[in-house]
Amino acid sequence: MASVVESKKACAVNPLKMSQPLGASFAFLGLDACMPVMHGSQGCTSFGLVLLVRHFKEAIPLQTTAMNEVTSILGGYDNIEAALLNIRKRAAPKVIAICSTGLTETKGDDVDGYIVTVRKRKPELDDTEIIYVSTPDYVGGFEDGYSHAVTAIVKTLVKPLPVNTQQVTLLPGSHLAPADIDELRDIIEAFGLSVIVLPDISGSLDGHIAPDWRGTTLGGTTLEQIRAAGASALTIGVGEQTREPAEALQGIAGTPLEIFDRLTGLEVNDRFLQRLAQVSGRPVPAKYRSQRSQLLDAMLDGHFYTGGIKVAIAAEPDLLLAVGSLLHEMGAELRCCVSTTKSASHALLPAETVILGDLEDLEKGAVDCDLLVTHSHGRQAAERLGKPLLRIGFPVFDRIGNAHRCQVGYRGTMALIFDIANLMIEQIGHHHATDWPLTPEALRAAAAVVRARPDKLQDSARYQETVAAASA
Repeated sequence: MASVVESKKACAVNPLKMSQPLGASFAFLGLDACMPVMHGSQGCTSFGLVLLVRHFKEAIPLQTTAMNEVTSILGGYDNIEAALLNIRKRAAPKVIAICSTGLTETKGDDVDGYIVTVRKRKPELDDTEIIYVSTPDYVGGFEDGYSHAVTAIVKTLVKPLPVNTQQVTLLPGSHLAPADIDELRDIIEAFGLSVIVLPDISGSLDGHIAPDWRGTTLGGTTLEQIRAAGASALTIGVGEQTREPAEALQGIAGTPLEIFDRLTGLEVNDRFLQRLAQVSGRPVPAKYRSQRSQLLDAMLDGHFYTGGIKVAIAAEPDLLLAVGSLLHEMGAELRCCVSTTKSASHALLPAETVILGDLEDLEKGAVDCDLLVTHSHGRQAAERLGKPLLRIGFPVFDRIGNAHRCQVGYRGTMALIFDIANLMIEQIGHHHATDWPLTPEALRAAAAVVRARPDKLQDSARYQETVAAASA
């Protein structure tokens, strides 16, 4: 169990943390035909938009209420009404999802009241679902905003329904990539179960080229699927951040829940498959038995390069736990752990201390480490320290293919082990012929051979050295 220490510095140096509104917007991007809106200034939205575009290398639908000095003082009702009407007219989304920012939270805008008033005044919005979540960016972090947004989706749209015993709801954490969600969907469906993923960025941010263009999200969880979640026989959450929306589902529809703190590793995936077998009444498919055997072999091969290494890792809580625990299981020592916000996940991390800080804290703690693990903003620290960097989390903007990196399940765990081990292999120095200088005694003994049989040594890398020594 790690103890949590909060940094008391006056400012963040090379920040690690991403804001709540950005995490909420990310969750809303997993809904189909949705338009996420940040209720705040244009700069708040522009900054988040840049990070999303650079990470996914895709066009991202994200709008703003464009608050300025005057509207910030007088209140943002007019801006919200104008934004809702303009978005409805131009993009015709099925869902408009609003998240607040620090500016409007400080002002104290009653957005829930604004939406009720707009509904009464503008009946043309009757065919559009509107979701609102409070996400001030001066508290919490990316995971918190994501969790609150998924909870708001559940509370706004889900209603109790008769139970479908062969249907489960999957709540993926914000640290899972589209490829991770695809892998989990395939595993669940292999047991004959149908699955509703909420939210489902594997449909909207998986890097596909759509046959048509529209100004909203393309793919993701549909309204019909969200409403049908009230009939699921089980809710499966991945990461502690999914506990809040899972409990909201339980409160609304009475759905039992099970939270897996991670699905990266051997034992946790064993439990995951056993639970699915229990729910479905079917045995674990043979292909996953084969994948488990392959993972065991990968762990055996990889531990030669990860055993005993010292690691500095900085990430959001659930991602920190997933990757950090795997490294610990592979024999690495978590020497320096930095995270963004308080979470129950920290209690499960196999490390002494977790610092709630920034990438400067990581750099200071990584001086005697062998590997740095964090997102792309840690690249300068890795370069200054001369250490290898494993890029994980959000944002990773100096690599492509982020949507297709899988780190869950047996296969995803195996791929992550290979990435780490191969990175450490690159640090192994390659020996050259002169790395083992011969002793004077060996050189004198070789002199006779040089004189008697030069043809035997002329192709040797030591030939010139031996000839020179023998001549002397």
